[in-house]
Amino acid sequence: MQFKNKSIDLTTPRVMGILNVTPDSFSDGGKFEGLDKALGQAERMVLDGADFIDVGGESTRPGAEDVSVQQELDRTIPVIEAIHANFDVVISIDTSKPEVMEQAVSAGAGLINDIRALNQTGALSTAAKSGAAVCLMHMQGQPKSMQLAPHYQDVVNDVIEFLQAKIALCTQAGIPKSKLMIDPGFGFGKTLPHNYQLLDRLDELQSLALPMLIGVSRKSMIGNLLDRKVDERLAGSLAAATISLTKGASILRVHDVKQTVDAVKVVSALSAYKD
Repeated sequence: MQFKNKSIDLTTPRVMGILNVTPDSFSDGGKFEGLDKALGQAERMVLDGADFIDVGGESTRPGAEDVSVQQELDRTIPVIEAIHANFDVVISIDTSKPEVMEQAVSAGAGLINDIRALNQTGALSTAAKSGAAVCLMHMQGQPKSMQLAPHYQDVVNDVIEFLQAKIALCTQAGIPKSKLMIDPGFGFGKTLPHNYQLLDRLDELQSLALPMLIGVSRKSMIGNLLDRKVDERLAGSLAAATISLTKGASILRVHDVKQTVDAVKVVSALSAYKD
């Protein structure tokens, strides 16, 4: 798949490291604020085997407050510029704001990772003009209220139908299907049963014929099931990531890069060492 000036073979599963340059993200809020801390964490993740770094300047945890365009630009653009200058890695910008998308791609981002699937005014046309790849995620509701009362007829079918419609809009707007990937949106407007139904039937999303980006790392679907605090969810996160790999995931978006890279290698060995 082409990410602006860099191509990555997604027939081999890849790992995306999460770099939240925010004060309030659910897992690592405040840890990597400031350019030096952010660049140091990016370097660690690249050395641990990340092929992607996902830079986010606005928390999208349940109940999160919105931030202004300028706040998000101030947090993300210097970090993207520094990563682009120092590391051979695909940079992803985790944003829904068209202004941030445009400046992030100019600064070196090759992937737009939008939890709102280009729903904000101007986002679709901005993404199309940028030439970057795009990840379309499913979310029911908005971060402030998405966990209050999520409801589906059939969570898997509903997610597939939503993504089909978004893919059609993107192709009509001039974004080739070869530049699209999908994310079912674990934890975004979904109950615990919804999340595990989706994980169990994740392979059904392969009908969309696009690479799947999966983000389950340290999420409440792990913590609530196991009764574990955020920093005690590694084993559960790796189990969910491994299941995702066996059901067709192309990219795993994670906090714990080194351990997840090991899990990917073990799962990939099942194919590598077949007679």
